[in-house]
Amino acid sequence: MEKKTIILDSLMEPQLFPDISPVFLTEETMKKRKKELLQRMKEEEIDVVIIYADREHGSNFEYFTGFIPRFEEGLLMIEDSGKSTLILGNENLKLREHARIQAELIHYPPFSLPNQPMDDEQTLEEIFKSLNLQDKKKIGAIGWKMFTTRKAEAAKLFDLPYFIIEAIKKVKNHEATLINASYLLIGENGIRRINNANEIAHYEYGANLASCCMLRALNKIDVGIKETEIGAQLNGNGQPNTVVTIAATGKRFEYANLYPSDKKIQLGDTLSLTTGFKGGLSSRTGFVIANEKQLPKGQSDYLDSVAKPYFQTVVCWLETIKIGMEGNDIYQMVNAVLPKKDYHWHLNPGHLTADEEWMASPIYEGSTEKLESGMIFQLDIIPSVPGYTGVSAEECIALADEKLIEVIQKDYPELWKRITNRKNYLQNVLNIDLSKDILPLSNTVAYLRPFYLAKDQALRVQV
Repeated sequence: MEKKTIILDSLMEPQLFPDISPVFLTEETMKKRKKELLQRMKEEEIDVVIIYADREHGSNFEYFTGFIPRFEEGLLMIEDSGKSTLILGNENLKLREHARIQAELIHYPPFSLPNQPMDDEQTLEEIFKSLNLQDKKKIGAIGWKMFTTRKAEAAKLFDLPYFIIEAIKKVKNHEATLINASYLLIGENGIRRINNANEIAHYEYGANLASCCMLRALNKIDVGIKETEIGAQLNGNGQPNTVVTIAATGKRFEYANLYPSDKKIQLGDTLSLTTGFKGGLSSRTGFVIANEKQLPKGQSDYLDSVAKPYFQTVVCWLETIKIGMEGNDIYQMVNAVLPKKDYHWHLNPGHLTADEEWMASPIYEGSTEKLESGMIFQLDIIPSVPGYTGVSAEECIALADEKLIEVIQKDYPELWKRITNRKNYLQNVLNIDLSKDILPLSNTVAYLRPFYLAKDQALRVQV
């Protein structure tokens, strides 16, 4: 792997697209999702899946219904025949008529908030019996997490609430099999991992929004500004965040606090920023200084020891990743450029994203999982060098082959214009020889200002 010369240089910031409209999922897309699930159920000989949702664990449920049960809980049962049933609490009954899946409705008041009316109450056991769960031979329970444990049997680990699993076990035939079936959606060959043009357009809205918020926040940074003022820039258009918004200056986690406070930014502080929406996350870490001379003692070589090696790895990632590669290929490339033994990164150097920030990852040591057209990735590499402040420029890209690109160009020409603009910036301003398979969904891919007060300066490849 040829290493490039990385320099800190004065350059124009990337263009933002702050006024784009959300793209809704089409009926064709929603029907495709259910059809693909039924096909995977057939392949795995699963008779029914029971999909759980609450406010923070609703992505697998929402994938088929188009909504989450907000402050309540909910279940979606899909049988191998295609029959679907929604089991909802008091304040979500009205959403059945708006759901993106045709489904029967069963009212289960205990999914509602405490002390609400329990009219029409029946037990979950009674509901499951009415749906003939006792006749099913193989039942798949789906929460939000696919376990990838090495010592415990992942298929027998369930992240649904105990009272739901208990009801399933009481009703099912003692010879029937109950498994964690989240792999149908997010595991290797999982149906949620591959996006069509409509889905990429849908998720690009959030990736674009996150990067717009991030650049606004970067431009707002100054000595004396409060964390909350920066945090306000990181929230956008009233959209729900997929992660905790971070605007943390100086020492972090004081009083175990995770959220922006009224702490004022001081010269020389380290500052971490993160925001994320459905479809993408943007994150940055750097110093509140204007030049290298202001770096703290012991970190005077921060650029050469941390920031530039990290950026070198980001460049290699963007130039190397291609459809058809195995996940281990990317893992080993990152390890060659940014040796784990020296830079102490621990998590996967890239993961899939969608309605949730981290869905799963085909990129891990020894992975034979193939990178495919339609995958949406977070470029997420986190070095941790003892004695040095960290560095981050996490952003969102998609992989697309010629066939998918042609559909995007035809059906979403404005999206394609934005993608083309972003590619041009990466290639002609940051001088990155971008892989032909990459579609930048974020405006700020690889845009890294290590010194926040030098707003006109960022890292790039020297040519």
